[in-house]
Amino acid sequence: MKIAAAVLCALATGASAFSPQKGFVSRKSGLIVPQDEQSASSSSPLVAPNMVAGGAERSYGQEYYEGAPIGPPPDLPSLLLHNRIVYIGMPLVPAVTELVIAELLYLNYESTTDPITMYINSSGTTTANGQAVGFETEAFAIADVMKYVRPPVHTVALGQAFGAAAMLLSQGKRGYRFALPNATILLNQPKSQARGQASDIAIKAKEVAHNRKTTCELIATASGKPVETVIQDCSRVKYLQPHEAVAYGLIDEVIDNGAKNLPVEPAFMSQL
Repeated sequence: MKIAAAVLCALATGASAFSPQKGFVSRKSGLIVPQDEQSASSSSPLVAPNMVAGGAERSYGQEYYEGAPIGPPPDLPSLLLHNRIVYIGMPLVPAVTELVIAELLYLNYESTTDPITMYINSSGTTTANGQAVGFETEAFAIADVMKYVRPPVHTVALGQAFGAAAMLLSQGKRGYRFALPNATILLNQPKSQARGQASDIAIKAKEVAHNRKTTCELIATASGKPVETVIQDCSRVKYLQPHEAVAYGLIDEVIDNGAKNLPVEPAFMSQL
């Protein structure tokens, strides 16, 4: 008997925990609202301020303007993505690659015709001081997806496009590969991160040589130069200013300030 009484007491306590507190009432949908708002809506049955299309209730306190919900602004990457802009502003580490590929795939299924603009300000698979932080396969994955998606990908270099980032710059749609006036483009060869036994280092060195050849082949195809010439240029560090990159074939045009204006009003404003 004592056990049964304890169980009934616990059930009553648990039920009361989900009951509306003093001054609040529960609607049929389960939404808990202040009692004065419930009284106001019940006194005027033709006005239901918390109802939306389909009979669902809005959460209490949500503000609307002409039918569109008003809340905190979305984060900046989301605003850029909404305008079909992909920005690479870090070395090509796995986390960056995952985000860029996800954005490209999302924009592909959102529209197969509207172009995607990719802004590149990256030191590639190394840091600014030359320390290796990523693998060339990260850049290969992005380059493959750029060719895989249906919408054309326009590339714009700003700041720096070093190594693998320069290769990605060249993979944009021909005729729509740009650079800002003070951007710097660098060709180099990948660095090995091999550690361990001599046999393991030899295996890794073979893979690095293969990645170097693949990178040079992609650049050669995009620039229209012989593979041997690109391999020779990448054997040592080769800096290219924007106009030199145009002559080399990596990009098609240098955008002078004010030559191509971005839209004044973001696209998401039309949804409000």
